[in-house]
Amino acid sequence: MDFANTLPAFYLSLKVAFTATGINIILGITIGFLLARKRFPGRELLDTVLTLPMVLPPTVMGYYLLVLLGKRGVIGQWLESALDIRLIFTWQGAAIAAAAVTFPLIVKPTRAAFEGVNPQLEQAARVLGLPEAAVFWRITLPLAWRGILAGILLTFARALGEFGATLMVAGSIPGQTQTLSIAVYEAVQAGDDGLANQLVALISLVCIVILWTTTHLSKSKPHY
Repeated sequence: MDFANTLPAFYLSLKVAFTATGINIILGITIGFLLARKRFPGRELLDTVLTLPMVLPPTVMGYYLLVLLGKRGVIGQWLESALDIRLIFTWQGAAIAAAAVTFPLIVKPTRAAFEGVNPQLEQAARVLGLPEAAVFWRITLPLAWRGILAGILLTFARALGEFGATLMVAGSIPGQTQTLSIAVYEAVQAGDDGLANQLVALISLVCIVILWTTTHLSKSKPHY
C-alpha cells in the first residue's frame, strides 16, 4: 500500500470529522448553554455523565455504542426494523463514534464560554426591550464565540484522529470505513514504516495547525 492509496482514508477521515463536529455543534452548544444558565435537578450528574468519554477508554465507548446501535441493540434494532438503517460497519457509524468520544470537548468550553459572559450586558439588552431569542443571538453568542470556536476546533482535531471507538463500531474496510488513524495501524501491522511515517506526519501537521489556532483564540481577549 503506497501513500496515494491512502487518500480515500484521508478524505473519509475529513468526512467523518466534519460530520461528527456538525452533530456536536448542534448538541454541544445547546447542552453547554443549558448547563451554564439553567438550574435543574441532576444538572451536575448530567455534566459528570457527559464528561465520561474523556476518561473512559475509547474501546469502552465503542462497546457501549455497539450495545446501543448493533443489530440486537435497543436503537440499532429499531433503526433496522423500522427504517432499514444499519450503522455498524458504515462511515455514518464511524461519525457517530467520533461524535460520542469528542462530545465533552465542545460541551466543556461552550459551558465555560457562556458562563464567562457578563449577565449585566444581557440584562441591559432585556431592559431595552430585546426578546430573549434576540438577546442570545445578538449579545450572548457573539461574546461567547471564541470559547465555542475553540471547542469546535478541538472536537474536529480529535475526531480526525479517533481510532478505538471507530474501529469497534465501523471496522476497517478500505474505501468505506478505514480512516487515516486506522490506516496508520494497518501500515504498522504490515511493517510498512515508511507509509506509517508519512501518515503520522500528515495527521500531526493538521492537528498542530488546529491546536495553534485554538491557542491563539484562547489568548485573544474579547472586546465588550
